Amino acid sequence: MKNKYPKMAVMAWCGVAGVWAQTPAPKSGEAWIERSTLMSREAEAKGLAEPFRGITAKGTVESGLFPVRATGVSTEPVRQAALAWLAALTAEQKKAAVFPVGDDEWRKWMNQHFYRRQGVSFQAMTEAQRTAAFGLMKAALSAKGLKLSQDIMKLNHTLGELSGNDFVQYGEQLYWITVMGEPSATEPWGFQVDGHHLILNYFVLGDQVVMSPAFYGSEPVVAPSGKYQGLAILQEEQARGFAMLQSLDASQRAKAVLAVKKTGNDNLTEAFKDNVVLDYAGVRAGELAPAQREKLVKLIGLFVANMDDGHAKVKMDEVRAKLDGTYFAWIGGAEEGGVFYFRIHSPVVLIEFDHQRPANLRQLAKDPQAPNRQHVHVVVRTPNGNDYGKDLLRQHLLAHPH
Repeated sequence: MKNKYPKMAVMAWCGVAGVWAQTPAPKSGEAWIERSTLMSREAEAKGLAEPFRGITAKGTVESGLFPVRATGVSTEPVRQAALAWLAALTAEQKKAAVFPVGDDEWRKWMNQHFYRRQGVSFQAMTEAQRTAAFGLMKAALSAKGLKLSQDIMKLNHTLGELSGNDFVQYGEQLYWITVMGEPSATEPWGFQVDGHHLILNYFVLGDQVVMSPAFYGSEPVVAPSGKYQGLAILQEEQARGFAMLQSLDASQRAKAVLAVKKTGNDNLTEAFKDNVVLDYAGVRAGELAPAQREKLVKLIGLFVANMDDGHAKVKMDEVRAKLDGTYFAWIGGAEEGGVFYFRIHSPVVLIEFDHQRPANLRQLAKDPQAPNRQHVHVVVRTPNGNDYGKDLLRQHLLAHPH
């Protein structure tokens, strides 16, 4: 990726180890605010320069994949929880937190910790407001998804501990919530959670839900010490991804493996990559044996299962309907305990799992330039124009002009 940022900003933007370790960033005050604001504005300007189209395989959106329809799964608990959180806010907080449903705020998210975010942070909330915020997340997510989200937040505290107790840059309350539109039973609306290693975009139209882009990750992935020592995330996803590779025979593996050595960061659809053209690659599910296909479905389900159970089932019905055209791709070796990247790509879902180079804990890494299992990024996308529920919103506005 060609980058016009100055050297210090480039290294942080790419998520590559460097800037914070090589040249200590200011930990407080105007210098930190000015620097992070500048980097954020540059990232947004570049990322939003092109109107949203969506991730595609050939550069053209495949239409008709996401019809407006009834799912039979109520979104009323999420609506009520959103209203409860908004009611708990002050007038000033509410003004900062609420955006129009079609606002570019949807696309303004970034994994990196320096990003200057909109909305209201958990840190700025009262205890009652935080309880209501977690109530919103609980209503929208499954028990698994809520635990994963809260554990990511806790591990960000661990990162602060490991960074010299730097809780200006890292901490479990440095996550922001925004609401797009007005929570409604019939009109489109949604909300976003945005912070270091955790991004949730949750769009609602009637009883339909789109929960993407979603980002999950951490550095460290397993807390080696401190308040949350032993806390670990994404271990099952890691193990079952590896098991999927192991299930392939020699001819299938030859198609699936794009590279046998992993030397860098391989995720392609992180922040401000809404319009990536990414062709299908790897082994196609239509070429797999029934048991292998079911293993792939269960692997996909592990990531989809972070949304509430009813809508996860609806999404998995979409996945199964397009299973023959779903691809599994791999970068890395086949040895136990190694580092790897895998991608699952179909017309209706895109999942990336990536062991990353150290970024903020280079001093603890055996090799500060090599990917390791203590830094993981996961991205879940809806290709063909329906990230952020954009295709559903488009269809709604065509049928009901505002």
